[in-house]
Amino acid sequence: MARAVIATIGQDRPGLVDELSEIVLGENLNIDDSRMTVLGGEFAVLMSVNGPAEALNALETRLDALGTRSGFAYLFRRTTERAATPVRRLAVRVEAMDHPGIVHRVARFFSGRGINIRELETETEPAAHTGTPVFSLRMAVEVPESEDPARLTAAFTEFCEAQALDGELTDPAD
Repeated sequence: MARAVIATIGQDRPGLVDELSEIVLGENLNIDDSRMTVLGGEFAVLMSVNGPAEALNALETRLDALGTRSGFAYLFRRTTERAATPVRRLAVRVEAMDHPGIVHRVARFFSGRGINIRELETETEPAAHTGTPVFSLRMAVEVPESEDPARLTAAFTEFCEAQALDGELTDPAD
């Protein structure tokens, strides 16, 4: 069984997911993981597909033709299954008045401790009464089993206070 990750981006319109998934199915491949969203006026897709190696070759050819016809860009990368390591998954939530650098500072906090960011999602919306842009960040992080959760939570709380961020680190299993 071979695997590839595909990233596509193109002008948002109805039917794009239908076309992409039809091509994957047409090559007898399986979409085993995906993220799809509208960013600005563009529709972005990340998907992991698996199946026979020959089918992946055919899929790449068909994506090239679809990209030319539909005007979207894509990246096709063969990959393997990620090695499993013992980690604890934690959820991160941060909110603040929008300003540059929030993602970078939060990412640096975790990377400096050897903590992997598994998922990250952000959005900016106007505050209800004032219309002031409020930035929200949600992440799933993978914390090494050797990391003390209480110590990490205390350090994250201190970091957020120093950065004027409203942040929370929780165990989604609780």
